[in-house]
Amino acid sequence: MIATKGYAAQSPLTDLTPWDFNRRDVGPHDVQFDILYCGVCHSDLHQIRNEWFEGIFPMVPGHEIVGKVAKVGEHVKNFKVGDIVGTGCMVDSCRECQNCKDGLEQYCENGNIQTYNNVNKYTDGLPTYGGYSKTIVVNEDFVLHISDKLDLASTAPLLCAGITTYSPLRHWKVGKGHKLAVLGLGGLGHMAVKFGVAFGAEVTVLSTSPSKKEAAKKLGAHNFIVTTDAQQVQAAKGSFDFILDTVSASHDFPLYLSLLKTDGIHICVGAPTEPNEIPAHAIIGGRKSVAGSGIGGIKETQEMLDFCAENNIVSDIEIIDIKDISSAYERMLKGDVRYRFVIDIATL
Repeated sequence: MIATKGYAAQSPLTDLTPWDFNRRDVGPHDVQFDILYCGVCHSDLHQIRNEWFEGIFPMVPGHEIVGKVAKVGEHVKNFKVGDIVGTGCMVDSCRECQNCKDGLEQYCENGNIQTYNNVNKYTDGLPTYGGYSKTIVVNEDFVLHISDKLDLASTAPLLCAGITTYSPLRHWKVGKGHKLAVLGLGGLGHMAVKFGVAFGAEVTVLSTSPSKKEAAKKLGAHNFIVTTDAQQVQAAKGSFDFILDTVSASHDFPLYLSLLKTDGIHICVGAPTEPNEIPAHAIIGGRKSVAGSGIGGIKETQEMLDFCAENNIVSDIEIIDIKDISSAYERMLKGDVRYRFVIDIATL
């Protein structure tokens, strides 16, 4: 076993504190990499607090992980010591179901293995621990190459916030000639704006906060609508081909669906803790669709990282000391971050 240090929640009622634990030894197909940076995702807080489901404690969060390879297994061919690599939201899957064979490991029919707060039933049967830690061991098939063209700290959030927005935009072929609305301008939303613009769509940010207009334009958004302004909402009705919904709180679906054109698609990537209501009449008129999307598969995530390297796209971040994680969570809940916290693991 490999002794390492991390930050863990011992229960849903406690703050994260230093915790020593063990990683598995490096197997024939494993890559061990020392972690340099780890992004802070809103889902980290959801899981620590048992807001989605009962967690496995102690819990070491973190699934936006960037580091440098320290050791590789004897059968590993695509990675070597010293490579800069990353791991996102999952570290294994069954490899046998149709979705896995199609490169959709995120939708593994037998359940993918999450980077933390999960048990790896396909290998050792032990709990998984995430990136708020010094080192990690991951099967080579779930490790990603990261270009030296990219700022590493700013790349970390691409492994969740990036791929969560890139994947649906690619799946629905959003691009030139489309009008895309991005609902919410946070960690996910700001990446959706960057990708939407890069793909050639006309991008509008929908927000309840007028103060975010300047920031949206700086990110490249062509338009900005304050959704609490009835006049602006009325003027935008029936105007969008797609809405990419990044909001993780309950919101007014009929209002946003009214902004879609005929055959428009409202794509949910945010995960509210409370259910939303979608009246039938809100989608029947206009033959509108409500869809959902998770992260991308490994092949698509590598494609996204390569696209970002070629187009100089990274997340806008604030680097923090790991001892400040609790205050970072408090600020995140208030929306007081532009747009993603990233932990400098050297502070651990």
